[in-house]
Amino acid sequence: MSGYIVLSPWDLALASLFILINAGLSLALRLGLERQLLIAAFRMILQLLLVGLVLKVVFAAASPWITALVAIVMIGFAGREIRARQERRHTGLWGYGLGAAAMTFSGTLVTVFALTTQIQPAPWWSPQYALPLFGMILGNTMTGVSLGLDSLHSLVDRERRAIEAQLLLGETSLTALLPPLRRALRSGFTPIINSMAATGAVALPGMMTGQILSGADPQEAVKYQLLIMFLIGGATGLGVLMAVLASAWRLTDPRHRLRLDRLSDSG
Repeated sequence: MSGYIVLSPWDLALASLFILINAGLSLALRLGLERQLLIAAFRMILQLLLVGLVLKVVFAAASPWITALVAIVMIGFAGREIRARQERRHTGLWGYGLGAAAMTFSGTLVTVFALTTQIQPAPWWSPQYALPLFGMILGNTMTGVSLGLDSLHSLVDRERRAIEAQLLLGETSLTALLPPLRRALRSGFTPIINSMAATGAVALPGMMTGQILSGADPQEAVKYQLLIMFLIGGATGLGVLMAVLASAWRLTDPRHRLRLDRLSDSG
């Protein structure tokens, strides 16, 4: 097989029938999810159509500045998602900047590394390669960072008395916070670990499936998918570690006191 199959609007409409069936079942069973499901589907359609138009222009322009601008916009939306997914978050700019900074650093570092060493497009910042790769890495890192931070803040709030008791007995902030730190890191690492464990045996990832459908050799598609999973795993781990440790540092002070006043009230 060569080339790729062109989908018509009718093909997409047929596939969307399953979403309508799910909405109908939600309505029949009184789950109250039909409105959310349809709104989410509509948003997805609108966003993907807009992204398709924007990427077409960006690819044609082939400008490093436009590519960087699109990447910054992606970071902005991802940072907002990290903040929104936390039940309790840091107050002020810390609530947005801490998770976004960790995600940006790890995602940018790993993406640039891959573009300049393994993939090596010409030029290395070519938007056709840089933006899709950055998007995959950023999206997975965003999930890990948001889960790690949300878990840490919830655990520290729940175990406040035990942590403060250890601090009163002379323990350092790091020692007192170590149990919730470990659990938060596990929470942030879990999605990517599960994804890697299930890849291949349970699911064929989107990038690999897309390459196979477009006529690429399955062995080459596997190589690219392995590369992507290694990059995503590395960026996610680095981002989660940075975000959780930075948040733990922010929740204490030089006098080894717990500073939950730096978190917003739950709800």
